[in-house]
Amino acid sequence: MKEHPLSVLLDQQSIQSLFDIFDRESKEICLVGGCIRDALNGKITRDIDTAANVVPDEIIEILKKNKLSYEDYAYKYGSINTYIGDQKFQITTLREDVNQIGRHTDISFTQDWKKDAARRDFTINAMYLSNNGQVKDFFNGKEDLINSTLRFIGNIEDSIQQDFLRIFRYYRFLGIFAEPKLIKEYEAVLVNYCEQSFNVLSNDLIRQEILKMFNSSFPLNSFFSNKKTMEKQYWVELTKKHFIKTGYEIGLNRCLNKIDLLIN
Repeated sequence: MKEHPLSVLLDQQSIQSLFDIFDRESKEICLVGGCIRDALNGKITRDIDTAANVVPDEIIEILKKNKLSYEDYAYKYGSINTYIGDQKFQITTLREDVNQIGRHTDISFTQDWKKDAARRDFTINAMYLSNNGQVKDFFNGKEDLINSTLRFIGNIEDSIQQDFLRIFRYYRFLGIFAEPKLIKEYEAVLVNYCEQSFNVLSNDLIRQEILKMFNSSFPLNSFFSNKKTMEKQYWVELTKKHFIKTGYEIGLNRCLNKIDLLIN
């Protein structure tokens, strides 16, 4: 009998070691986000994010106690990185984002897992997995994943205004589905805010997100609104014009110009 994909994820030795460390301290920690999404899609990822109902200073003390190295450069956002073997883990205290402007936000720590989930971008990225295999799924992300639907958490306009990079992340995550089921109301909103995003996001940040699209399972979905006629998504031409206007050659030559190679 084939092992359940979440069991394959949980059975990894480094993940079990991390759970054991926090269990000994009677603290709750869960895997969150992309590693769960990928596991349910039958993919193995090395990008392991976790969430914990432990404040950063306590996380650091637990890691020190267990002689684990750590990085605290994202301390102000409640995130601590650590390594077990060659596996990197990001451990982030449950939080709410407040006064968010672009990618910058003030934070407030919480003990409420649903409030932590509500600050995330898409339902498929807001699932939590505990050591016993229980999934916390407050916004039906698993159902959306099964149905090949990419859904913003909460109001799409509010979500984009909180972080304009979510426009490009939306198109990136369309590429995980063979045949994504699009939500009709989204396209007009995404088009409306795309040009505004250039006033907030750096060219480098946009380029990095686009490059990730090429590594998706179905990258054509990210770049083309109609794969039969090869009509490009609106954001592609708009971003190309912006890169030309700002003289961003690396974004053109090493990024956007690669799109046409996908169909040759």
